[in-house]
Amino acid sequence: MNLFLHGHATHPDGRIALALAAAQVEAQRHQRTPPCEPTLGWVYLSDHFAAQADGLLAELRQRWPLVSWVGATGVGIAASGVEYFDEPALALMLCDMPRQHFRVFSGARPLGGFAAHTAQVHADPGTADLTELIQDMSARTAAGYVFGGVASGRGQSLHIADGVLSGGLSGVAFDAGVAVLSRVTQGCQPVGPLRRVTGAERNLVTLLDGEPALDCLLRDLQLEGVELRAALPRLRQILVGLNDTPAPVEGAPAALPRHAFDSLTRRGAFGADTRVRHLVGLDAAGRGVAIGDHVEAGMQLAFCARNVEAARRDLTRICAELREEVEPEDLPEAAAAALKEALKAAHSGALPGAPATAAPGGIAGAIYVSCTGRGGPHFGAPSAELAIIRHALGDVPLVGFFAAGEIAHRHLYGYTGVLTVFPRGA
Repeated sequence: MNLFLHGHATHPDGRIALALAAAQVEAQRHQRTPPCEPTLGWVYLSDHFAAQADGLLAELRQRWPLVSWVGATGVGIAASGVEYFDEPALALMLCDMPRQHFRVFSGARPLGGFAAHTAQVHADPGTADLTELIQDMSARTAAGYVFGGVASGRGQSLHIADGVLSGGLSGVAFDAGVAVLSRVTQGCQPVGPLRRVTGAERNLVTLLDGEPALDCLLRDLQLEGVELRAALPRLRQILVGLNDTPAPVEGAPAALPRHAFDSLTRRGAFGADTRVRHLVGLDAAGRGVAIGDHVEAGMQLAFCARNVEAARRDLTRICAELREEVEPEDLPEAAAAALKEALKAAHSGALPGAPATAAPGGIAGAIYVSCTGRGGPHFGAPSAELAIIRHALGDVPLVGFFAAGEIAHRHLYGYTGVLTVFPRGA
């Protein structure tokens, strides 16, 4: 694939914002010889434009009548190196992917006989059994991998698949001819060891490694002997990292997959196999803890808290891994030095210095879906999260949004970022 076209803009009037972004796209399109003829486009709208979504999609179709569109609304919009939070904005990205390699789908427009290898998914946050729908979509792909996010907004949350939709899920599926590389980055750090769930009922965890779950939590926070009412301010900051991987031997301490072990011990962060969930209640009498997910005996669990430095290191790591996988072995000297710096920073805990300025030849475009609880407010400065990605990947076309839940593999995540890249020439 050729380098994707992209544009983004903010303006109180959605039509003017679209015109500004479209002008950027057209300028890039006509720089190509011959001009790029796009077939697939992504559009992400801030929730300020939700009421204008139908009109904006109609205008996109008028400007580019041969393009199929997917996207969603969000309380924040992501673009190359910048994020728009709590302001009217939109971001566009278009590519000239051959039509036989992708299929836009929705509840009213099923995949039919299309041989899906992977798929990008957008969903309505009010959809019942959303987790099951995501898993079902994953099962319909040969690779078993879907990525994307749940639309967000302070009012109406919408998703787009050649039409403006509410309810259910939609997206675009790709066949085996489209190379897609994706990584999940976590924003939380464990505050205690990973334990095996040995007693649970629905969302209530009663025993961890045979001990009362609430006692384990209080011990991890060094709050043993403290009255629960006095401990509540600290407990409200605690989340739960849940892992489906079972311990291999009954009664033995929880066993970690190698990459999860590396994440917890070397970097103090979770791997992609861990889903972060809210701590939603305490059972003082039964000494249990309730979390925002269904739990079964044999799962692994660690109490955790949001951590800025861990989030920045882990985001740098996944960017460096993706760039390393996409770039050819004979990198230009400057690109090789930047990649080496990013990898070193990710593993040492340091942050890279001067930003990269050149787009690496290996990436055609990228999509980034991050949690509404991340972004500049979490990373310490406006657009800091997107600046880290731009530094590590280079100046590549990128769009995305801040979601009410992030989708990767076959799971619905929280407090994460999902970065997906399309290699050039694939």
